[in-house]
Amino acid sequence: MSSIFTKIIKGEIPCYKVAEDNDFIAFLDVNPNAKGHTLVVPKKEVNKLFDLDEALYNGLMQFSRKVAIALEKAVPCKRIGLSVIGLEVPHVHVHLIPLQAMEDIQFSKKVSLEKEEFETIAKAIAKNL
Repeated sequence: MSSIFTKIIKGEIPCYKVAEDNDFIAFLDVNPNAKGHTLVVPKKEVNKLFDLDEALYNGLMQFSRKVAIALEKAVPCKRIGLSVIGLEVPHVHVHLIPLQAMEDIQFSKKVSLEKEEFETIAKAIAKNL
């Protein structure tokens, strides 16, 4: 059964896409910890981070780095936090979260954004890639 991320990759579910290449896609989290919270996902459906082969793992980190640099330019913050948890969706994904405080990375506080805000942020990040 396809994960929700595979459905996003296939275009079956819409997303606020930030970046994409042959192997990875980055899009805004629709239940964000902070404005600009972005998910980076390999297109190959693999459940656990360390089950990725070395090349795909390294590619995921390189792609995440590019997106994080663009994200930091687009969304004012003290730094971009990176988290890989993977319990909620059985498909490897990296969370890139603009941080103002340690609490922003804890997944206990969420922010609400309107559709237009998501679209504006996604375009701003993509513009900085």
